[in-house]
Amino acid sequence: MIPLYAYRDNTCDPRKCTMKKLASRGLVKIVTRLPDIPRTTLLLDPTAEQAVSPADRALPSVTALDCSWEVLDTGAVSRWRNRRALPFLVAANPVNFGRPFRLTSVEAMAAVLVILGEQEQAVRILEPFRWGLRFLEVNHDPLEEYAAARNSSEVVAIQALYMGD
Repeated sequence: MIPLYAYRDNTCDPRKCTMKKLASRGLVKIVTRLPDIPRTTLLLDPTAEQAVSPADRALPSVTALDCSWEVLDTGAVSRWRNRRALPFLVAANPVNFGRPFRLTSVEAMAAVLVILGEQEQAVRILEPFRWGLRFLEVNHDPLEEYAAARNSSEVVAIQALYMGD
């Protein structure tokens, strides 16, 4: 089981916050200061130049940035060595259903877990949400292909097929 962290700055609606719900169930640890994020973590960052891939399995933990991008100190985040972006996936949450790249933090975290070979843990974190497992159904084929890739370059090549590039 991979340790999961979420950086939260309290800019999102606490009633809709997927990471807060996971933290209340002991499935993720909330971090409220950037310096408290483990330096060796795989940091989910949509601005990262490298896509998450099975080659990242050696990293000891995963951290989601669960905050408003308007207030995030992107300069501080860009110093992390292990920043990774998610490849093309479609949201299954009720607010953004069917929209590409509009994932909730729990959907993003689950996607990383599947790509890293931790399918059971991905299911466990999605189960508290009535729409959660639908995310795995909607994205079954791309997630399976990303998880079979060897590295970030292969993930990006697979992504291009789904995006029609």
